[in-house]
Amino acid sequence: MFMESRKPLLHIRIRKLLGLIGLLLLLFVYALIVMTVAVSGRVPQDGVTEFLFYLITGLAWTPPAAAIIWWMQIPD
Repeated sequence: MFMESRKPLLHIRIRKLLGLIGLLLLLFVYALIVMTVAVSGRVPQDGVTEFLFYLITGLAWTPPAAAIIWWMQIPD
């Protein structure tokens, strides 16, 4: 009957701090993986394939980052 207000497990400040750390780790590790693949010779050197590789890998980090940012912004 009564709407119980549930307290979040983490306050927004803590979520933002953890989200910041998570974003930095995500980008650092992701960039290392992409750079390793790019210089290892596994990406063909023709223009179209190389362009597609950098286009896809350049945008692939955005959905996980968006999920982290969405989680950070949930109101208390």
